[in-house]
Amino acid sequence: MDTESQGGRGDRIQGCFTQEGSHGKSLRLAGGGCHWEFPEGFGGKSGGGLLGERRSVNLTCLMPRESKEAKAARVKKIIAGLKKTYPGAHCELNYSKPLELLIATILSAQCTDKRVNIVTAELFKKYRSAADFANAPLAALEQEVRTTGFFRNKAKSIKTACQAIVEQHGGQVPRTMEELTQLGGVGRKTANVVLGNAFNISCGVVVDTHVARLAYRLGLTREKNPEKIEQELMALVPQSEWTLFSHLLIWHGRRRCYARSPDCPQCEIKALCPRVGVGVLKRRENHETH
Repeated sequence: MDTESQGGRGDRIQGCFTQEGSHGKSLRLAGGGCHWEFPEGFGGKSGGGLLGERRSVNLTCLMPRESKEAKAARVKKIIAGLKKTYPGAHCELNYSKPLELLIATILSAQCTDKRVNIVTAELFKKYRSAADFANAPLAALEQEVRTTGFFRNKAKSIKTACQAIVEQHGGQVPRTMEELTQLGGVGRKTANVVLGNAFNISCGVVVDTHVARLAYRLGLTREKNPEKIEQELMALVPQSEWTLFSHLLIWHGRRRCYARSPDCPQCEIKALCPRVGVGVLKRRENHETH
């Protein structure tokens, strides 16, 4: 098999090879210990192809399956490497009490922490309690959070959640996953942020866009659903590290492992990363610039 490159797990490469009687959609080829998966429809409807036929196709590299034990051991090394790189990793939303963190986290959906911090700097001066938010005119609240995007939904979620806090919890943010997720507009991710950072209670792993992207790129999950990703990460990461693990991935995602152009050459944990999908990004990027 002649190839342009040997990709990492999940990478697609351009390959040219001679068909030698394979009738399946995948086959193990020599070189790199990789299992190369044939694209759908290769060799006609039967998936077989003609003996001796030389074809040029895109192939997907699937690294040998990693055991749960080996993956958990690699995760511990990843955590150690990221701790060394980001010793001060923490939640970058500004807050001084649980209620403020809850509000800031609701506003952070599809918005940068920097923008949220700008908005909450004024917001928290005006609204100091759950009752203040609960009694605020919805139209006024919408305008005050407008620049965070999706401002109507966010204002409604804040008001609804604070009304429930006042009516059901004596004005205090609850400390359990069940109670938090019963508040209007509060999902599991937001609840994990509040519990882990405001109360130091580890109930799960925060899965935002950075965590989901890096978990996939690091080969820790193949899931796309945040809750399924969380369950897989919870099985790999020691519970005492759940909150910090999210911060470490978020910091690394913002400072090194970018979505479109990750800085792999300078990456502090590159020896532990299979770079799932990175080859696809690089080729797409090269194609777009030519």
